[in-house]
Amino acid sequence: MTLFYYLETMIVKLLLRILVRREVRGTENVPTEGPLIVVANHLHIADPPILSASLQRRIVYMAKEESFRHPIQGPLVRGFRAFPVRRGQLDRRALRWSQQTLKDGLALGMFPEGTRSKTATLQPARSGTALIALRSGVPILPVGITGTEKILGVSFLFGRVRITVNIGKPFTLPPVDGKLTKAQLASTTEVIMRRVAELLPESYKGVYGDRESS
Repeated sequence: MTLFYYLETMIVKLLLRILVRREVRGTENVPTEGPLIVVANHLHIADPPILSASLQRRIVYMAKEESFRHPIQGPLVRGFRAFPVRRGQLDRRALRWSQQTLKDGLALGMFPEGTRSKTATLQPARSGTALIALRSGVPILPVGITGTEKILGVSFLFGRVRITVNIGKPFTLPPVDGKLTKAQLASTTEVIMRRVAELLPESYKGVYGDRESS
């Protein structure tokens, strides 16, 4: 962990202590070392730093390419050592970057929905997370975040929004022989999102709310 990253994380923790009421559940489920894929629902641009501060792990994020050009999101994603991915296509550069992150024994942070939910509920997820998880075979750590969607403008400063980070138990996917098919990626994506949905209140589960956990 670089000194810059350490200082940045400390600043985020201090701001969270002052500005919001944060509850973190399941910290005992976080592996302290080794490669890991962290998957979570996505409600706000503050989710990545909140996730890093809550898990006590150095997390390298995959972020949409457009974020790096945004005046607010750009410095945020760069500060947390995110790398860009082109949405809607197979981005081989991003896949290589993901694989190298895991080979280095770091945690790879991913939001399978691909973008922030405008309704604060789970949206249909993309298959990129499943692809990386199946190729790498590393443990997946599901996380459910609630409350960050209420961080709006400056008004939240006076209400101290309640944020909950619910960390589930890590799990691994069964190996797949041969070339991956779209059906396999779809079913694996479903499994991953069910694990995230388990960690959320019913009102946040969205399209995964009526599906039983496998």
